Amino acid sequence: MAIQVDDDIRQLRRARIAIAAVFCVHGAVTGNFATRIPWIQEHAGVSTGQLGLALAFPAIGSSLLMPLSGAITHRFGSRRALRALLALWTLGLTLPSLAPNVYTLCVALFLYGASAGMSDVAMNALGVETENRLGRSIMSGLHGMWSAGALLGSAAGTLAAHTGTDARVHHVLAAAVLTVLGALACGRVLDLRSAPDEAPPPRFALPPRSAVVIGLVAFCAVFAEGASLDWSAVHLRDSLGASAGLAAACTTAFTLTMAVARIAGDKVVDRFGAVRTVRCGGLLATAGGVLVVLAPRPALAMAGFALIGLGVAVVVPLAFAAAGRGGSNPSQAIAGVATITYTSGLIAPSAMGTIADLTSLVVSFALVTLLSAGLVVGAKVLRGGVSP
Repeated sequence: MAIQVDDDIRQLRRARIAIAAVFCVHGAVTGNFATRIPWIQEHAGVSTGQLGLALAFPAIGSSLLMPLSGAITHRFGSRRALRALLALWTLGLTLPSLAPNVYTLCVALFLYGASAGMSDVAMNALGVETENRLGRSIMSGLHGMWSAGALLGSAAGTLAAHTGTDARVHHVLAAAVLTVLGALACGRVLDLRSAPDEAPPPRFALPPRSAVVIGLVAFCAVFAEGASLDWSAVHLRDSLGASAGLAAACTTAFTLTMAVARIAGDKVVDRFGAVRTVRCGGLLATAGGVLVVLAPRPALAMAGFALIGLGVAVVVPLAFAAAGRGGSNPSQAIAGVATITYTSGLIAPSAMGTIADLTSLVVSFALVTLLSAGLVVGAKVLRGGVSP
């Protein structure tokens, strides 16, 4: 009996390492893509406005097709489903750089986003199940591995851009490597299968109401994260007179802060619980937002962005974990939360820009501060799981 228990523990530990590798591969695709957007824009011959429109299509594709992930997992089992969906995502990296005009670019980005969303739901659902079986928090660390993968992908993309490598060549090579790594990682994740008499989940269905509430908490965090990533450098340069190098360094530092906080976040969650962790994080993010709004110098604003990063880092992983802990269809609940977070990531950049055009970036970051304060109020919904 003891030998069996030891074997189960070893398998769970291997499964945890494997799902962490999956998150890293998933993030690396994003990093490789984002760094070559200027090349893609030039190759497709699109204006800045057309590019902004095209970049909305990944979120549209994700939101529409994420609910299919649960049905695919039910039919093929968690391991086979994740392997296939992750391969679609890694191979989808090649599509945007092949687009010759704005119309094909929109189609390519729709497919790219659809594969991103379906694989995102599958890996988060499997991450939650692995966490439940281990009996301790791992979701924050998994999302930290995603951030680490995005940084690695960004480094590879930056190198490719610096050497003048054609993005089509770069993305084909990156997709091939990441597809192989993803397939190897998926070989060790948990292999969950539905019972023969278990009814398949609906292909498309509204998420449970409690998942929507959890998603709204995640919305606040993702809005603050997206606004800080996209507009921190602009704020430092235009509002505070920072040099281009210092402004860019702020964005990089914010990304690193998020990654480190997520990797270390599981120990904090295990000790203090999800509710207190998010509540304290909301206070940190609110304080950071106030500092950004009031900062007279770039250094103080950078400190404020660091506090925002620390404060919101673990919210999304904990929201996925809370959504997946209950209800008859965890994948459906996770898809609901994911849809809301993707929507937040979609509207944050444009909302910040619109408010800045009408008033100023300082006012835009006042909205970020207000939403960060919402984490303090909404943290209590992460206490339990999702009700049917």
